[in-house]
Amino acid sequence: MSDQPSPTLFTLGASHHTTPIELREKLALTADKMNAFCDRLNHLSGLREYAVLNTCNRVEFYGLADATETVEQLQHEFCAFQGFSDGEFRAIRHHALNRDAIQHLLEVSSGLNSQMLGETEILGQVKDAYAAAQSRHSVGPVLNRVFQKTFQYAKHVRSHTAITEGQISVANVAVDLATKIFGELASVHILLLGAGEIGDKTAKAFVSRGARSLTVASRRLERAQELASALGATALPFEQWAARLADFDIVVCSTAAPQTVVKLAETRAAMKKRPARPLFFIDLALPRDVDPTAADEGNVFLYNLDDLAKIAEENLAARTAEVKHAREILTEKANLLWEQINKVALTGAVARPPSDKSKVGGAVPSPR
Repeated sequence: MSDQPSPTLFTLGASHHTTPIELREKLALTADKMNAFCDRLNHLSGLREYAVLNTCNRVEFYGLADATETVEQLQHEFCAFQGFSDGEFRAIRHHALNRDAIQHLLEVSSGLNSQMLGETEILGQVKDAYAAAQSRHSVGPVLNRVFQKTFQYAKHVRSHTAITEGQISVANVAVDLATKIFGELASVHILLLGAGEIGDKTAKAFVSRGARSLTVASRRLERAQELASALGATALPFEQWAARLADFDIVVCSTAAPQTVVKLAETRAAMKKRPARPLFFIDLALPRDVDPTAADEGNVFLYNLDDLAKIAEENLAARTAEVKHAREILTEKANLLWEQINKVALTGAVARPPSDKSKVGGAVPSPR
């Protein structure tokens, strides 16, 4: 029997639980950065498999490493890449190994770890992260099994508990705030700045509550036209939104821009044209789209993801019992999956010596 230690299953990252939005902005990986950093990970010695979950609320790495030192090296590489100090990241990070790493992924995928408890979008985001890892050939037998079982167990929890019942979503919280500011929404003019999934869902929530005047602006005009058609809205060329800002009462921001889109000067210019009419920004982007100082202007209301989550927390108590039930189910599933992985997959992984090719090489068949 070999005395070589078994590889370590791990998760490493930071999320809304310990990381305020201004720090999550610095840690978030844009599409270009994601590709560049994964190129680095492909050459990280001792890293056998990995997947990256990058959302508005978290950036997390799931992987299989030859030793815990490899995980520390991954952290060092990530901090250096993002211009973040190791010490600052260590103070906010989440780090778990083996069975606990599985438990964390299960709770994330089931919505138990989300800002909006029980929200369903996260499962799709985890599936997208796994699909991206498959396309990079950075997952193998261990993570294939872990992720595939995770999707199965997350579905089980949703169907056997009530954690998603009566859930409060970002979209619904935003619409409730808008009704408090403007009352009826039928005469309110809404600008959707960015045509991503979260903006789309928020716009549909407004329509369901009586909003009739929606305009969509996206850097890709064809995408704006496509979404506008689906919503019964109007498309606006992206370069024209600033000049038209004063025409809108509510601006839902969800672009993928790497820096501020709505500057303070543009907000001030708009408010000079409508000083008596409120302007409500719903900033769903990370990094944030709206300059935070805009909130200091008179009659300007600005809420970001963390602000909306705090409001939603008031509704958490009603589902506390369901959370306990769901976590008990996931604990049992995590124990079962870890036992399978530890006895079969990790033992087999020891017999296969690490190399660049075996680590991130060609596609690995999925386990049964």
